[in-house]
Amino acid sequence: MKKSNVKKLAAAGLFCAVAVVGSLFSFPVFGSKCAPVQHMVNILCAVLLGPWWGVGVAFAASLIRNLLTLGSLMAFPGSMFGALLCGIVYWKSKNLPATLVGEVFGTSVLGGLCAYPVAIFLMGKSAADVAFYAYIVPFLISTVGGSIIAGVIIFTLQKLGALKKMQASLEK
Repeated sequence: MKKSNVKKLAAAGLFCAVAVVGSLFSFPVFGSKCAPVQHMVNILCAVLLGPWWGVGVAFAASLIRNLLTLGSLMAFPGSMFGALLCGIVYWKSKNLPATLVGEVFGTSVLGGLCAYPVAIFLMGKSAADVAFYAYIVPFLISTVGGSIIAGVIIFTLQKLGALKKMQASLEK
């Protein structure tokens, strides 16, 4: 295994742990637990590790949160779509504001819409009780909070010159 993959795996494990512990700092909005730390982690993974690592961290953190009863099945669509979209946006553009917007759009719109079938088929919700767009607003609230936190962290690291060093050290 290449040294850079071992470093990325270690970083992914740390990000996963931060996301799981960060889920203790959640708040309910319309039947969904909003965990902004997960969205912060998604963006940090996108910038430091890449889109596929970000999706893997989002999946692992969602799985662990569910196994520990710290989250619901909504954690999967609520984190993985944002991680994928912001990861792809950063990978293709290297544009930090666009990456933040990618996280917000991926989580709130794509994740919110994909949460509907999860609620109906896996959580036993009645289709009459849940509108197909019902999860967009709670996911939007959660992801905006996490994106603001990540934006502050990333722009600070960039201003200090530490972001490029961190990225370079994960590639060696």
